[in-house]
Amino acid sequence: MAVNYNEYDSNTYKLSFALVSFLLLVIAGTIGFMSLESMDYLDALYMTVITLSTVGFGEVKPLHPFGRAFVIILILLGMGMMVYMASVIGQIVIHGQLRKMLGRRKMEKGLKNISDHCIIAGYGRVGRQVAEEFKKKKVKFVVIEIEEIALNKLEDEGIMHVRGTATEDDVLRTAGIETAKTLISTLPDEAQNVYLTLTARDMNPKLNIIARADFDDGEKKLMRAGANHVVSPHVIGGQRMALASLRPHVVDFMLTTSLGEGELIIEEVIIPETSSVTGKTLVESKLKQDYSVNIIGMKKKSSQLTISPGPNTIMEAGDILVIIGTSENLERLSTDL
Repeated sequence: MAVNYNEYDSNTYKLSFALVSFLLLVIAGTIGFMSLESMDYLDALYMTVITLSTVGFGEVKPLHPFGRAFVIILILLGMGMMVYMASVIGQIVIHGQLRKMLGRRKMEKGLKNISDHCIIAGYGRVGRQVAEEFKKKKVKFVVIEIEEIALNKLEDEGIMHVRGTATEDDVLRTAGIETAKTLISTLPDEAQNVYLTLTARDMNPKLNIIARADFDDGEKKLMRAGANHVVSPHVIGGQRMALASLRPHVVDFMLTTSLGEGELIIEEVIIPETSSVTGKTLVESKLKQDYSVNIIGMKKKSSQLTISPGPNTIMEAGDILVIIGTSENLERLSTDL
């Protein structure tokens, strides 16, 4: 649920204005009693406080007519200020609760209609990084989290989420596991990742499951449990550090293209049934000449990914092309295919 910062700043300003005005009223009342009734500082402050608070304590000394008139004005101003402060505080509380309620209803409605989305189990360091990349790419996703601090962050950032333990069937159903296309399990506990993989695979046999593993044994267990891909952050981090020390420019190129932060990016394109390139070889399709892109990989349904496929490789419907090029050319290619 997103926070309305303009409204928040407006209410904060109103509350600050009320507090400063009340403080100025106390100062003005103190000075007024000192001037009109010749009171010392402490007695004047005492009279101002009991007048504004309307507690009804006795006067320090009998007041002159001008002093009584001053008290009447002070009481009216104080009561008005108290009413204003109460209304501002009430407005902040009510609007905050209203925003939460409306945001929660909107999220629940969105969860009922969501499909073909990704589910992130866990919003720790790894889960947050995945969510950031999804937001950049405008991917539909839902986060499952149980920790209160993480839930508050999700709510503040306006990210669709489900409160609960990711290994529970009801929680997974609420997150739309049966209509999701991908589950990313980033839970820190290996046993939970294995159990979640087993449960999710049973609930959605076609689900693409990507699971986190911290050890080699965990990777094997997750693959046997039904994970399509297993990622070890520690191993990848170590490999990247070693590669950065040996071939730093290669690392820069890989990061720039894979994360889409430079002119060239790497994307996957699936050849549809009605594509004009179906049945043609790579050289016959003229993809490189017409779109200024390079096909660096191809994956057919019945085979592994082929790196740098030959020019006479025939393209078929359902084949996945791994292409490098500018975002503009890749977008044009995807539209024309």
